[in-house]
Amino acid sequence: MKLVIHGKNIEITDAIREYVHQKIEKAVSHFQSITNEVDVHLSVARNPRINPRQAAEVTIYANGSVIRAEESSENLYASIDLVADKIARQLRKYKERRQDQKTQHQPTETVVAESVVTDLIGDRTPELPNEVVRTKYFSMPPMTLAEALEQLQLVGHDFYMFRNSETGEINVIYERNHGGYGVIHPRNGNGHTNGKNGKANIVMPEKSHSK
Repeated sequence: MKLVIHGKNIEITDAIREYVHQKIEKAVSHFQSITNEVDVHLSVARNPRINPRQAAEVTIYANGSVIRAEESSENLYASIDLVADKIARQLRKYKERRQDQKTQHQPTETVVAESVVTDLIGDRTPELPNEVVRTKYFSMPPMTLAEALEQLQLVGHDFYMFRNSETGEINVIYERNHGGYGVIHPRNGNGHTNGKNGKANIVMPEKSHSK
């Protein structure tokens, strides 16, 4: 198992490196068969008004899937402890979900409804931040909407970008504030609506069967 440690505004000392190895390797010890690489990112906020200031983020690449956890506190070692416990729970859920999928005869149906959405930015002009805080590169194999939803739940973000296996387009699936999930499609032409024919998919949680 490959374990890589990165630091931002912090020196990765031998003591910190040893502690990370001890905690993270213990957290993934029962899942090494599905774990290919572990990326650990430790950071300390320079702004004293940001509290808690010390964060630990773990990203695991497991058989084509990405599993992520992040925790922060006023103490770096405490943040490492918290994120190790969290990533272990994430891995356990991932493994259980994979086992359930193997035993199921039929895939779980995802309920999808369509809703017209207006332009996301209105009259505003899209702007990038003056400073690029962090750049990430990752592979983007084609996947279905159901697979993208699963990845969104694993990484713990509010959104997940993926290449739609049906259309070949880059889509974004995101968690809606009022429940369910939405899917953003690239806009064709000069209209002011999003997605194909001005529509965006709204994906409801799998436990819901209403349309």
